[in-house]
Amino acid sequence: MLRKNVRLRKEYLMRIEDEKRAKQKYDNKMRLLNAEIERKNVPTDLYREEDNLRKEINAQDDNTIVPRTHLDDEYAMSFYREPQIALTTSRSPSQRLVTLMKEMGLIFPNCTRVNRGALVVKDLVTHCQQKNYSDLIIVHEHRGEPDGLIISHMPLGPTIYFGVKNAVLRHDLDVRADPLSEQYPHLIFDNFSTKLGERVTTILKHLFPVPKIDSKRVLTFHNENGVISFRHHTYQKSFNQVDLNEQGPRFELKPYKITLGTIGQKEAIVEWQLRTFINTAGKKSVL
Repeated sequence: MLRKNVRLRKEYLMRIEDEKRAKQKYDNKMRLLNAEIERKNVPTDLYREEDNLRKEINAQDDNTIVPRTHLDDEYAMSFYREPQIALTTSRSPSQRLVTLMKEMGLIFPNCTRVNRGALVVKDLVTHCQQKNYSDLIIVHEHRGEPDGLIISHMPLGPTIYFGVKNAVLRHDLDVRADPLSEQYPHLIFDNFSTKLGERVTTILKHLFPVPKIDSKRVLTFHNENGVISFRHHTYQKSFNQVDLNEQGPRFELKPYKITLGTIGQKEAIVEWQLRTFINTAGKKSVL
């Protein structure tokens, strides 16, 4: 099993390098086509490969000329199976963190809570791969207050790291008496307009199966200046209004790193990471 995982990881990294070369060739083809449309001279750095590029352009159509990426392969199986999620906490969790994990188990359909015990990260990843889980979610805390959330897609990634703040549990909202529906929820993603925002949206939406059209549950992810506010509601429609009932929990998420690999892989490529200067760039929206 270990050799197989190493081989799969090497193949994955080789595909990423092939994608870089394919992207460069695609850019050269577009430059050549634009020069032809605008009736300009061919760029000097394309003189030697002009003939080969024109042959490839003539042999391709609008669909095949666009290179595929590893993003197309990461969630390729999502069309054929519903997500199966393993949810756990950091070691020696407080009662508040355990309560949050139980409430998050109500948010994600097809979710299994895993007792962390003495398991290290490597053992958790191996367990998820052997049990054919689609994702691993780990909730962290600091001095009894939830402060981190890690989502790792199986078997090869990606992994996204969030900071958590302002966590309010269902217990704090006093909605324990209301039975929570187990319907698959509808998802609302608001203000995710950048390329990074689309990447975060892709990771989050594949944690949930496709809901039925008459489902009364709604999960909202609202981005405001790089901070994602999460809300969980049910609704009831009457003749001229819609009544919202917050079910909880609620919290804010701030992404700070995305890696192209599972959690704990030291050789995983960092796709994006929050830098110091990004925090001070108030005029630019990250997501």
